[in-house]
Amino acid sequence: MEESKLMLQVDGKDYLYLIWKSEQSRTQYIVGQLVKNGQYEFRYAKEVQAALNDGFTPLLCFPDVQKVYTDRKLFPVFASRLPDKRRKDIQDILKKYDLEQYDEYLLLKRSGARLPIDNFEFIDPIMNLDENVERKFFIAGVRHYLGCDGENCEKSLTVTRGDEVILKREPGNQYDENAVRILDVSGHLLGYVPRYYSEGVTRMLESNKKIACHVYYVDNKKNCNECIRVIFKCLS
Repeated sequence: MEESKLMLQVDGKDYLYLIWKSEQSRTQYIVGQLVKNGQYEFRYAKEVQAALNDGFTPLLCFPDVQKVYTDRKLFPVFASRLPDKRRKDIQDILKKYDLEQYDEYLLLKRSGARLPIDNFEFIDPIMNLDENVERKFFIAGVRHYLGCDGENCEKSLTVTRGDEVILKREPGNQYDENAVRILDVSGHLLGYVPRYYSEGVTRMLESNKKIACHVYYVDNKKNCNECIRVIFKCLS
């Protein structure tokens, strides 16, 4: 799709990616792009065709994968994924995401708006190399590279909160030309940077910027796709 080239531009607009995870292959695809630019725009993104081939179905309210949808307000299908601002604990939720007041778009960006009933999540893409960047994400592929059993991940305890991890490019990777390995300080492979961040991280590694990546969170009782979370920082 020609429109997907906009995803790599920084033009004053605010972008979020909609990620869909296949039940069949466990691959995470960038299937949509939400833009805030005076109004809201949604369009399907560069990996939607591959996702369709892997079982993805277009959202009922956005049936045409070639169309750009617009609205003056945040699309109800996305707003409905957020906690109701009338909840008694809403202030605790806002505090968790460093928000002083309820803002639908910022809450969508910072929380990801994940629900247990589907495989969608919003992520804040890495697009501007001229600014400081900080992202938290789960290491991809832990199940395969630590030999986990799919439910508990005891081997994730080889790292703990605060441990440094090392990022190394893997340009020959057949699944992702921007693949970035994540290693512990002993050189053992823990997994990979998620595909939706790999291009931005690769560009930063190539630019020789000051980069730091540490373990932010470990939970061996989580499923093996979400047992090690890291925090990535890049200073301009």
